[in-house]
Amino acid sequence: MTPDTASVACDGWDESECEGTPHCPPRCPRFVDKQGARWTVRPAVDADEPRLVEMYERFDRGDRAQGLPPVSRRRRVEWVRSMLAEGNNVVAERDGAVFGHAMYTPTDAPVPELAVFVHPDAQDRGVGTELCRHVIANAAAADREGIELHVETGNRAARSVYGTVGFEVVERRGDLRMRLDLDDSIATEVRWPPLAREGPTEPLVETTPGGSGAGRSPADD
Repeated sequence: MTPDTASVACDGWDESECEGTPHCPPRCPRFVDKQGARWTVRPAVDADEPRLVEMYERFDRGDRAQGLPPVSRRRRVEWVRSMLAEGNNVVAERDGAVFGHAMYTPTDAPVPELAVFVHPDAQDRGVGTELCRHVIANAAAADREGIELHVETGNRAARSVYGTVGFEVVERRGDLRMRLDLDDSIATEVRWPPLAREGPTEPLVETTPGGSGAGRSPADD
């Protein structure tokens, strides 16, 4: 789905009436944040490179984690380009501007690594949590075994987000290594259509051949 087709498909759509279809992406692209603003979360494309570089240029040093995004413009461009080439990327956009970026990489690894970045102006609105859920849904749809990440021990906000979407600490050595096995129920729940996630306790359409299930995914926070 390109930026243009995502906009055409979603403008004016009331997700409360949506039951999903077999043609939907692994997770619904529409998202409403804590302040009631509407977002689109979609696959990143090569044409997003300059918009991502621009987004990362507005990160202060305090907004970086584990040296990312790189400080110099040249290295930022190289890093964004490599992520688009080697990873499965999604972006969060609103009013034509990109404010969030997440990916798992490398795409052929049984247990790839997740990374998520949200522009400071869009933090504390649930955007990072939603991006994580898209990456989980995409990795599960691609039959990855699990997904892991590294987070600084003192980064309580990030650890809370990762815990909300199902990651558990598996190693404490300097930074924390967290992992989510994709046979966990949450990997199925994040792929339910909006009405199933927020309304009935069972999905109204099957999301996998022969699949069914009950329960709710964690609340969007």
